[in-house]
Amino acid sequence: MTTPKFRRVFKPKAVKLVTVRDVTVAQTCRDLELAASVLRWWMREAAAPAGAFSGNGQQRADLVEIAALKKKVAKLKHPEKG
Repeated sequence: MTTPKFRRVFKPKAVKLVTVRDVTVAQTCRDLELAASVLRWWMREAAAPAGAFSGNGQQRADLVEIAALKKKVAKLKHPEKG
């Protein structure tokens, strides 16, 4: 069974039903045919300080920095490669 992919605009709207319109998680899940765990996960993502649903093609700044530092270390270990 594959995991369904949701449109980028669907997630914030589903979260907004619970957080702004005061619809219960259970009712929202029944209406949208979602598992409660999925909606709660989206709610945690939306509340994260990095921004809502930041995993859509954008790396977090700390991960970008770590990748750059790993490249520098590799270059220092093997200067002939690069």
